[in-house]
Amino acid sequence: MNKYDIIVVGAGHAGCEAAAVAGNLGSKVLLITMNMLNMAQMSCNPSMGGIAKGQIVREIDAMGGYSGIITDTTMIQFRMLNRSKGPAMWSPRSQNDRVQFSFAWRKQLEENKNIDFWQDSVVDIIVKNGNVKGVKTGMGIIFNSKAVILANGTFLNGIIYIGEQHFSGGRIGEGAERNLTEKLINFGFVSNRMKTGTPARVDGRSLDFTKMEEQKGDENPGKFSYTETKKLDIQKSCYLTYTSSEVHDILRTGFDKSPMFSGRIKGRGPRYCPSIEDKIDRFENKERHQLFIEPEGWNTVEYYVNGFSSSLPEEIQFKALRKVKGFKKAKFFRPGYAIEYDYFPPSQLKMTLETRIIENLYFAGQINGTTGYEEAAGQGFMAGINAHLKIRNESDFILKRSEAYIGVLIDDLVTKGTEEPYRMFTSRAEYRLLLRQDNADFRLTPKSYKIGLASHERYIKVEDKYKKVSDFIDFLKTKALIPNEINQFLEDKDTNKITQKQKAFTLLLRPQILIKEMVAAVGSISEYAISHQCLNDEILEEVELQIKYENYIQKEQELADKLSNLENMPLNENFDYSKISSLSIEAKEKLSKVKPRTIGQAARISGVSPSDISVLIVFLGR
Repeated sequence: MNKYDIIVVGAGHAGCEAAAVAGNLGSKVLLITMNMLNMAQMSCNPSMGGIAKGQIVREIDAMGGYSGIITDTTMIQFRMLNRSKGPAMWSPRSQNDRVQFSFAWRKQLEENKNIDFWQDSVVDIIVKNGNVKGVKTGMGIIFNSKAVILANGTFLNGIIYIGEQHFSGGRIGEGAERNLTEKLINFGFVSNRMKTGTPARVDGRSLDFTKMEEQKGDENPGKFSYTETKKLDIQKSCYLTYTSSEVHDILRTGFDKSPMFSGRIKGRGPRYCPSIEDKIDRFENKERHQLFIEPEGWNTVEYYVNGFSSSLPEEIQFKALRKVKGFKKAKFFRPGYAIEYDYFPPSQLKMTLETRIIENLYFAGQINGTTGYEEAAGQGFMAGINAHLKIRNESDFILKRSEAYIGVLIDDLVTKGTEEPYRMFTSRAEYRLLLRQDNADFRLTPKSYKIGLASHERYIKVEDKYKKVSDFIDFLKTKALIPNEINQFLEDKDTNKITQKQKAFTLLLRPQILIKEMVAAVGSISEYAISHQCLNDEILEEVELQIKYENYIQKEQELADKLSNLENMPLNENFDYSKISSLSIEAKEKLSKVKPRTIGQAARISGVSPSDISVLIVFLGR
């Protein structure tokens, strides 16, 4: 009963993905959580995806994870963000039913016969000869395993702050884990403190939505999963309102009681998702800030006030919010609060998310200093895969920066570390045109199939999809259209008519021409699309993107290929850099600390100069 292949500690988004993928690969898994009722709890906003985060969810789904499927089945609104920008910026985002999301995750995990569950805290790690052997729980029970994945979220020595009040907790209404950090420090790990926060929840029945701007979902809503999840047919609206100078003045009256301004919170908060008091302090000349009012589910009146995270005294929060348009008679379910917790700087990890100090011990999620459900889920997924492969003496599964946003995320964490909550953005990815949300299946399903995770049916489906895309593009490159066949359509689209034959591919390069409209207008193209089963929206969108951005995609791919030479030059992780006298003192120090796997990774370490990289390349050449 007490012996497992892998033990996963924590059932947040990281822990759930880790347990699921390890179980699906064939490992016997024990998932330990302090509360079985809150698996994959949406502790903050009831939403998945967003800028760059949506790409991560699609990548997890493309490889066989569940975040995309669970999101689709519990969605109440879908929007594709940044449609007005280029496709590298398009990012899917959903509003979800908070209760259904957690329930769906638990149901998914319980259907996996390789996963057992235990409700308890973990207070110690069992280690022998530098190798993890299991865990000890708060009840004093020892569970043995070959690998352990810690996905503790904000529960390590978590302290919740509301004004001058503070109390122990990993989440409102739930206790913190107060022993594990000290045990890990005794093994030689370094820890630090971070903070995050969440806004008040309000009663939708008390809000006047007529005073706010309605934000509906997309007219033709998309989805996250490449599997046959059902498309959303009914959606709930979100609403947009704003703070004001009056609201800011009320909030300022509580600044002297704010744990952030009084210095009681030492940890760094998220730069890109600051509290409302932080926004007012940092942008004092700004007269108003946006507030997004988001429904928590289908069958509840609870709303989430996105943009109003706060740890001010509850009476100040309530007084200020009632001055916001639409909130005059607002009733509150609970105030916003801040939480400060322990994390372990991720430079202590390998690229597999295995710790350097203890073999077969993995960290995933907020314990690594990240913020966001999606970033956590991506780490849990990769830790679960690598723990499974490691205990079977199989090769590591590592994604390059040019292959996935998840690759960018992990490389940034391990190579650069983080002193503030890390959040993914498209700007962090230098190959973002290659890492679009639409082509995650093309990039990653074959890799997942190779390690036995993605099914054969799924692999064949992806192969078939992209063969249809490629064949359709080839057809359009050879299909010549005569003026009589296309000019009326071109005139209707307010673009120049042609005077002689021209390839359909060339005409599609015009920004006014969309492939769906061309297919509908030109009989011969429509016949091809129908006979070759290319009328699917996914296929048509992929064809159009590859045609319109062909030159840009090709240039970015050439750059990625060129730089991959450095990524393919391996370094021994245990090499003694002090032996190379030509390296700078800082480079020796940083390289010895990070222990890069490749020259490419070494080049991204802060403090390692181009001349240091040249020295390493020359040394390798010898």
